Amino acid sequence: METAGGGHLAIPRFKRVVLKLSGEGFAPPGKSGVHIEETLVLARQLARVAKSGVQLAIVIGGGNILRGAQFSSASVVIKPATAHYMGMLATVMNGLALQEALESLHCETRLQSAVRMETVAEPYIRRRAIRHLEKGRIVILAGGTGNPFVTTDTAAALRSLDLSAEVLLKATKVDGVYSADPVTTPSATRFSIVGYDTVLRDNLRIMDTTAISMCREGRLPIVVFNYKTDGNIERAIAGEPIGTIIGELGQ
Repeated sequence: METAGGGHLAIPRFKRVVLKLSGEGFAPPGKSGVHIEETLVLARQLARVAKSGVQLAIVIGGGNILRGAQFSSASVVIKPATAHYMGMLATVMNGLALQEALESLHCETRLQSAVRMETVAEPYIRRRAIRHLEKGRIVILAGGTGNPFVTTDTAAALRSLDLSAEVLLKATKVDGVYSADPVTTPSATRFSIVGYDTVLRDNLRIMDTTAISMCREGRLPIVVFNYKTDGNIERAIAGEPIGTIIGELGQ
């Protein structure tokens, strides 16, 4: 497998993966909305992964457009459940943008939504999603779980288990899981491997507790890494020691 600069990477360690991609990936730092160049930067990495033979499903966030929780306490007009549905629709918008970016790079894709809207996306159907993966298509999973009050992190854990993925890749703007917030606590240390129970007990906040608990029950390892470094998605899939492993690979 080749990097953007032509360097050689190890053969992918995993055959089927779920990548959790936050809405922040679609815009420059501090910006909102969908920015084409940022989306293409992501798409180029994902295209290289797919062309290496990895079966890739991507769970999309929507925070660059709208977070459902932002209305939960500040508004008496928009009810919390409605706000969460608005957030789900934001993930579909990101999914459409990513689909177009990937197809401009000659990748075959399918966009599936947990919120039914057949004019723009297929409904999420487990067997259909698996068949798409087996045919080498990148499956973009939008709409969260289709239910309010559930994060896209939990959706990623659920889809990973549902699709029998070997690993859940959590792409973030930090380079792993720290013992405390490294921004406010300069002495915080980064874990290379950390157990599910430690993440839950110490409230490390890299993913919500429901997602971590689901992965623990399913014995599904999570790799947390900084996707902003070009090639890191490929490196994570190759099993290179970047970021933090929650759980144990090969357990």
